[in-house]
Amino acid sequence: MENSETQQHTPFKYIIEDYWDIAVGIIAILIAIIMHKSGSGTMATMFAALGIAALSLTVSEIAEILSERLVEPYGSMVLTFSAVIVEIVLLYLILREALHSPEVVETVKGGIISAVIVDMNVLLGLAVFIGGLKFVEQEHNKETSSTYTTILFVTALALLVPSLLSHTEHGDEVIKKASYSIAAVLMLFYIIIFIFQTKTHTHFFQATAKSRFFRLKRKLKEGEELNEEEHSDYIFEKFNTIANFVVVFVLIALIAIGAEVFASDGVKLAKEYGISAGIAGLIIAIISVSPEIFTAIKAARNDQIQRVVNIAMGASVVSILLTVPILLGLAYLSGLSLMLDFNPLQVGALIMTVILAWKSTEEGQTNYFEGLSHLMFFVCYAIIAVYY
Repeated sequence: MENSETQQHTPFKYIIEDYWDIAVGIIAILIAIIMHKSGSGTMATMFAALGIAALSLTVSEIAEILSERLVEPYGSMVLTFSAVIVEIVLLYLILREALHSPEVVETVKGGIISAVIVDMNVLLGLAVFIGGLKFVEQEHNKETSSTYTTILFVTALALLVPSLLSHTEHGDEVIKKASYSIAAVLMLFYIIIFIFQTKTHTHFFQATAKSRFFRLKRKLKEGEELNEEEHSDYIFEKFNTIANFVVVFVLIALIAIGAEVFASDGVKLAKEYGISAGIAGLIIAIISVSPEIFTAIKAARNDQIQRVVNIAMGASVVSILLTVPILLGLAYLSGLSLMLDFNPLQVGALIMTVILAWKSTEEGQTNYFEGLSHLMFFVCYAIIAVYY
């Protein structure tokens, strides 16, 4: 009798666990559209944000399935690319509101920098902190973090060029030309990095034999079963790779609909309540990065800290090297003015974040204190962003 009850209730339980995010995402976006048309901007913005976050979580889960079918660094790249596409869609739709509210450009620039701040401090910080509490110390390939922090440091210095020009006698035309030049350089830099990652130095982004050995030794010590595959009825695991990519693009299209509502009503809401561009940028970044945060935490709890580093730092690299050139290109085609003259807080926080990430990962080992340091830095940045 008891077994029959379990068999009856278990499938429904798993359906809720597996598909709640799709249901919540679609329903929330539908409600957001209704609220938007009825003139309830606050509710529309809240439900749009909920819908974007929920569907982004589904995108990350499908990207996780795709990544498991690929080796590193391709696996983590699938996840980071899917998240960055959502980020670009969200930022571009907000940027379009600059036609009516020019101050929105500052929010978009804040969102670009905040994506890296959130990836490197909230995502990496939380995952390392939680993983450190469970495993004391975790091992990763130090070449990965060394390479990524070098890339991010050079990128941050590149973004300094238009920012420094904005404090000279040069006018907007010169700063705009410098911004487009830097965007072209960043795109070229990323092409070279992509070749470096996928062709010549793939071993820099894979787990080391040492860390795999420690993980195997720990599992044997704890008496865990190795090479055991759980059966899953999750429908996207049954889809082939092409079908899953199609689903991802469909979900991103739905996210874009929610982003349209979020952008139009969110901008009005920010003006009404006097929300600073810094905080608005952080909110946008947290919404777009939230699925990656959950994925990274899960990876850290499974002692896959290499995956955490790949996701956090890889997403940060893509967030700047691809988001910046693509956004500038879209702005140009839309007749909008977007320049890379970031304010001192944004550039300073970016450089300090890179330095902190370099110091906390340089030895190839992480612990909860290093994760806590990143979280502490983020809290301080958020406080400054409120008043800046």
